[in-house]
Amino acid sequence: MNSTPFPATPTHSAYDVVVIGGATSGSAVAWYLATNPDFTGSVLVVERDPSLKNSATMASNNCMRQQFATEINIEIAQYAAEFVKNFRENLGGGSEIPHLPIRNFGYLYLADNDEFAETLRQDKRLQASAGAGTTILSREEIAAKYPFYRVDDIVAGSLNTVDEGAFDALVMVDWYRRKAREHGVDYIENEVVSISRTGDRIDTLTLASGEVIAAGTVVDAAGTRAAHVARMAGVDLPIEARRRYTYIFSAERPLAQDLPLTIDPTGVHMRSYGAYDYLVGCPPSHDDPAVDVDDFDYPEDVWENKMLPVITKRLPELGAVTVTDSWVGHYEFNTFDHNAIIGPHTEVPNLFMCNGFSGHGSQQAPACGRGVAELITYGEFRTLDLSALSHRRIAENRPLVERAVI
Repeated sequence: MNSTPFPATPTHSAYDVVVIGGATSGSAVAWYLATNPDFTGSVLVVERDPSLKNSATMASNNCMRQQFATEINIEIAQYAAEFVKNFRENLGGGSEIPHLPIRNFGYLYLADNDEFAETLRQDKRLQASAGAGTTILSREEIAAKYPFYRVDDIVAGSLNTVDEGAFDALVMVDWYRRKAREHGVDYIENEVVSISRTGDRIDTLTLASGEVIAAGTVVDAAGTRAAHVARMAGVDLPIEARRRYTYIFSAERPLAQDLPLTIDPTGVHMRSYGAYDYLVGCPPSHDDPAVDVDDFDYPEDVWENKMLPVITKRLPELGAVTVTDSWVGHYEFNTFDHNAIIGPHTEVPNLFMCNGFSGHGSQQAPACGRGVAELITYGEFRTLDLSALSHRRIAENRPLVERAVI
């Protein structure tokens, strides 16, 4: 991350837009506002921990995929892929800006029963209608293409290797922050501790350091703390922190080709990480409870009891494997329908949402950050219509369920 420190106090006592949360989604909103010539207001980003040490951004597996079960998420993913592939040009074209390639090893969903295989076929038809390159493979085709798998229990698989794999999400957020600040956005290391409303509108925010900031528009991009921020404004959001475990391991016999991000029927997923090592991740072993946003403990047996048996069974060619690193991250899990919440709250029209990504924030931030910036600037979406993800669906109890959540 950029080592340039953030000041603790804001430059001004009033801003046109205050973004609460300076990780991926908040910095995307700030950058899109700051670089839009039609937006002439002031922007403040309040980030409690600029290192992002315990953020979903820092724990991200940096994934990129189009294999979703809702059309809007496919379109958001396609926007992200194009944005990342043209990252230097999109960030201004300077030679100091890195290229940000996608490592296209692909995603492979494995089905061990006919019912889930049919679900994959249905999703493939939707993905194809949106221009995604998903294909359905038989057990024999999987074995021929990836001979290192054990697939005797597999019925079919869903594979796409076009703009699906991984990218460096931390580089993206670092440069969002750098360029937003270059374009006049104020970032501070501080925390919003209270929000004042008059009627249905937010007036001011109080910082932990005591300053009171007047705000025309507030953007809740606080990740797993988004529900806490909303409660300070007097409203509820269906967002919880949910644990996700990641391990990096080396193998006695590394594969001769990249391992696609493979979603096993058990819920464990694994993929190539570096040149010769691998990443494996999973939710908790039994249920998937909400946890405190500061709770990063994890059971010592998650590797032995959940991950290692799947690796050993599905990838016997690897031989003995050795853990080299591990971490726990949190999804900002939208319990309503597993989808992002984008745009104004129905009860507080100057409180904008950019949260609830449920594990997809790194790849959805470009489209959703731009969408929120467009709503603030123009009062409408102009690049990609994200209205299906508005808060109104929650207020009206109309879930748009995304079942393809890992």
